[in-house]
Order: sequence, then C-alpha cells, then structure tokens
Amino acid sequence: MLSIVPSSFKRSTIVLVPKKPRPSGLNDYRSVALTSIVVKCFEKLGRDFITSSLPASMDPLQFAYRHNRSTDDAIAHLLHTTLTHLDKGRGNYVKMLFVDYSSAFNTIIPSLLTTKLEDLGLHPVCDWISNFLTDRPQLVRVCNYVSSTLTLSTGAAQGCVLSPLLYSLYTFDCTATSSSTIIVKFADDTVVMGLSSDNDERAYLEEIKHLENWCQENNLLNVSKTKELIVDCSKKQEQHYQPVRISGTTVERVDSFRYLGVHISQDLSWSHHTNSLAKKACQRLYHLRCLRDFRLPSKVLRNFYTCTIESILTGNITVWFGNSTKQDRQVLQRVVHSAERITHTELPDLQSIYYKRCQTKARRIVKDPTHPNNRLFSLLKSGKYFRSLMTKTERLKSRQPELCLCLAVTKASGIESASLTSTERRAYCWDG
Repeated sequence: MLSIVPSSFKRSTIVLVPKKPRPSGLNDYRSVALTSIVVKCFEKLGRDFITSSLPASMDPLQFAYRHNRSTDDAIAHLLHTTLTHLDKGRGNYVKMLFVDYSSAFNTIIPSLLTTKLEDLGLHPVCDWISNFLTDRPQLVRVCNYVSSTLTLSTGAAQGCVLSPLLYSLYTFDCTATSSSTIIVKFADDTVVMGLSSDNDERAYLEEIKHLENWCQENNLLNVSKTKELIVDCSKKQEQHYQPVRISGTTVERVDSFRYLGVHISQDLSWSHHTNSLAKKACQRLYHLRCLRDFRLPSKVLRNFYTCTIESILTGNITVWFGNSTKQDRQVLQRVVHSAERITHTELPDLQSIYYKRCQTKARRIVKDPTHPNNRLFSLLKSGKYFRSLMTKTERLKSRQPELCLCLAVTKASGIESASLTSTERRAYCWDG
C-alpha cells in the first residue's frame, strides 16, 4: 500500500462564507474548502474505517462525531454536573471556562496528529492521513477573482469530510486531570468546569494552567474570545472570585454565554434564550406571509414552517424547555399560533414535541451503555422501575435538564419511573 493521495485530489478552492449577517472584517468570514467529489468518497471510506477502529478508551466527554451523541447531550451533561454540585451543599459554586480556539482546523500539525493516531492504534491509516494533509495546493476565490495557488502542509481544510473527525482525534488527550474538574468537548467547543467549594479554586486554576500548556504544545487557543461564567446560587455570593489569567491576559467574565446554540446564563434561567429564539422565529414569519400571499398550498406553507421556523423553536429543546417558565413558553407558543393563522393548518405545539424528543432520547441513552449519561438510568431491585434522582434542593428538581424528565417519562422495554405520581403517570404515559 503506497498511502499516497494524488495532488489533484488534494487540490481545493477556498471560498469565504459570512459568519454574521453583516460582516465587517475578515474575521467575520469562514474559509470553506471546495474539493473533488471523488476524494470526498475516499474520505468517507477512511472515516468509516477510523470510527470502527477507535478504542473504547476514547474520551467519553467528546460528544462530537460519535454515534448517539449530539449537542443537547453535551449541554445536558454540563448542566446536570453543575446542578448536582450546587445541590451538594452551601458554599458550592461552579466556574465554566468557555475556551475558544483560533482557526482550530487550520492549526492541526500533521506530525503531531500522526503520533496521536498511532497512540490510538490506527497504524494502517497514519501514512495515508499524513500524506492527505501535507502538500495541499489551494487557491482563494472571491466573486470572479482567483488568487495564485499556494501549497500548505498544516491544518485540515474546513469542508473536507475527514476534518471534523481528525480534529476530535487531535484533541483526544485533552482531558481533566482532577476529580473536581471536568472538560466537556464538542469538536472545538470546549468547556472547562471547576466544581469549587468554600472558595477553593486550586484544582480549577491548575486545570487551566495544564490546558494552557497543552494548547501551546498543540498550537491552539484564542484568549481574546475565551470567556468565563460563574454559577453561584447562594444568597451571599462571594464577590472576590480569583481571576483567570491565560498567557498574561485576564479572561473576561460574562453573565451569559451562547454555547452550542443555547444561551446559558449565570442563574441558569432561560428567558434570554427563549426571547432570542422568539425574535429570530418572528423574522421568519415574514417570509411565511410572503409565501401565503403568493397563494401557495397549505402543505407547502407547513413544510416551510417546519424547516425554517419550527427548527429554530425546537433546537436543543430537550435541554431548556422543561426548565423554562410559563411566561417563556407562552412567548414561543405565540409564534406557533401566528404560524397557524398564516398557514390555516393545525401545527404541533412545543410541549408535545418536547415530550416526544425526550422519550426518543431516553430510549437511546438506556440502550447505549457507553453514553456518559447512561449511569443516571439505574433500576430498582424489582427491575420494573427506574430509580429517581435524589435531590436536596428544589433548584435541582425543578431546573434539571432533559435527563431528569427522561427518567420521568421513559418506559423503555416496559419499564417506567418510580418517581411519578398517578397524575404524572397519566400525563407522561406513552405507548412503547
């Protein structure tokens, strides 16, 4: 096996895709590589081989590009860990460092990646991957203007099939080194969590220092976009939290942060997130009205609503909808009612979509013993009921993410939760 990729297969054309509706600088554009269809087919074969050969020792908290993992799993694990730690006692608080990597895919060093692939036992594809990432001719196209060709031997171009998986493997050794710290990853979206008590943040600060050293070795990290969020629900919050400094720069603290499409606030409320969804969905209603004015059939209007409006309202709904207030839900439901008047059809309400998706997710988690949240589904001695989560505070019980509801509504293989009242059983019961 020669493990050589022809130069014509590695050739790519870079086009710029705006990150924002109104870009104002070069950083507001994302460079995407357009490659040959033939090489994409080869990449898919390589991706399938790599994913089937990965060892079971892979970091379970890397939620990207793995079977039965999604963004809501990563967010739910983050929220559940936070709420569980806060529930353990007074003086507990959680610090979240949302790490931003500058041009993450473009900074992959093939020699380092090859070494890490060998550590994972992927020797058959190391030479092929190394050849695929080196000596890549590419040019940039802007409108009708084309640049001269430049050959690169660093990075994995965004737009390639293999690039996301290779980046996940490139960062597989970035894991927590302490029992009171957790690193949750979804591709290049990384969160370092410090589970602190009584102002003891030594483990959290040591973890950040370890991450900083790891980033320097792997040519990653963008301090300017890295933010810190503190979740402290005690009545007398400590005002003198230790600042975090990376490479001599103090990390900015924020009241809320948009992580994987969900706005997480320091009080773990969802008003900011639901208002943002409602605003974005209302903008799409204008286009729905335009289609109605063109007298398109109701079926077409409903399909447009499902693709462009409902998809916004229900993004990661299993994580935040169950914890949102009645007022927040009414704001979103008003958008649905407006769409019903425009389309002249009955549309599914958000509550039913929420229950259905929670049930589906519960089935998948129960059937997957490797899922990080599978441990929350434990059976009682009778083998007929799930054990309900033990909570000390109403905060954990009422603000629990999708996992707590999954325990309440799941009935996989004829098993239902032991924590439901007779009224809740009638409300949550479903035909499996």
